[in-house]
Order: sequence, then structure tokens, then C-alpha cells
Amino acid sequence: MYACAKFVSAPALVRNSSRLLCRPVSASLLSRPEARTDELGSTSAAQNNLFQAVCREVHTSSISRDIDTAAKFIGAGAATVGVAGSGAGIGTVFGSLIIGYARNPSLKQQLFSYAILGFALSEAMGLFCLMVAFLILFAM
Repeated sequence: MYACAKFVSAPALVRNSSRLLCRPVSASLLSRPEARTDELGSTSAAQNNLFQAVCREVHTSSISRDIDTAAKFIGAGAATVGVAGSGAGIGTVFGSLIIGYARNPSLKQQLFSYAILGFALSEAMGLFCLMVAFLILFAM
């Protein structure tokens, strides 16, 4: 945002290249360099160099990329916490199965089917958390 503010407020650009400022910033910065020099044909070489220097400030620096990478790792670690919750859920499900079976052994088949359903749902939540962590790491 700061680099965009500097781009718009550069006095030489405001005075001499109003056509460039009417275009969106992304169209001005992402077009080919030879196309930019054609549009700036009426400006001097010093102003053209100023424009190129301002364009260089908008590009992502290595420090910004490092911060983005660190944020990815932190987000993926936070998303992985759900896998621990899945493990706790599976333990709770099978612990309850053992307690239920100890209280009423005649319901063994029905309790086991409920336990498998609880296991599947708990494991699915853990896998979703893991999927989100991988999406954060590799898709963004």
C-alpha cells in the first residue's frame, strides 16, 4: 500500500503522465517495458528512469517473501492442531465403547457400529485439518 501511495504521489508522474495514471495500477505495472516506453514517448529520459524506479519499488522484496513463507508455516502448524483433536476424539470413542460394552455386553454389535461411525467422523475431521495444512503450504 505504501509503495502504491508513493507511485501515485510522485510529482513528475502526476504532471507529465496523466494518461498512465488514468489506467489501473496493475495495468500500468504489469505491461511490457517497451509498451511503457511508447506511452512515455513525450517524457524525458530522467522521468522515464523515475518511472522505472517507482515500478521496481512495487515488486515483492526478499524480506516480504520471507514473511509470507513464515506466515505459511505458522498457518500450516495451526491447522495441524486439529489432527491432535482427532486423536483425542478416537480415544474417547473407543474408551466409551469399552465402558458401554462393560455395562451391557448384549449390545456389543450396536455399540461397535456406533463406535466405527464415531471413529470415521473423528478421523475425517483430522484428515480435513491435514488437507487444509497442505493447501496452505503448497497451494498459496
